[in-house]
Amino acid sequence: MAYWLFKSEPSSYSFADLMAEPNQTTGWDGVRNYQARNFLRDQVAVGDGVLFYHSNADPPCIAGIAEVVAQAHPDLTAFDPNDSHYDSKSIRSDPTWFQVSIKAVRPIDPPLGLQELHAVAELAGMELLRKGSRLSIQPVSAAQWKVVIKLAKARKKH
Repeated sequence: MAYWLFKSEPSSYSFADLMAEPNQTTGWDGVRNYQARNFLRDQVAVGDGVLFYHSNADPPCIAGIAEVVAQAHPDLTAFDPNDSHYDSKSIRSDPTWFQVSIKAVRPIDPPLGLQELHAVAELAGMELLRKGSRLSIQPVSAAQWKVVIKLAKARKKH
């Protein structure tokens, strides 16, 4: 089992949107960065844990926990000329872009803000906290995952 952080702008797709999906499950489509695509295609696996991160939010935060429920498969948005993620160079017989499917596990309420994460010494090496880090799919170490889950459990509303 591995752990990941998936970024999404909440104005585009939020953790609340995932919670509202049928079976609280969605395909993680629209990734158009090769390094992030490679993670999705080659390393993200069914059963992996996902920290759902709201980027470009006020404040940016980890808003929920999800789990990968379907392995990499072609991202069909790349083939749809009416979709904002269309890529005319991607072909069905040899797709360029891939997605996985994730299922919501639970929200983190209140969310874990970026500033709060910066203050936790055990998270100092986390990719998310590295200056200039913009990758939308990022690996999270098992130790970092445990720290974030511990922080999330400590603030769980009763």
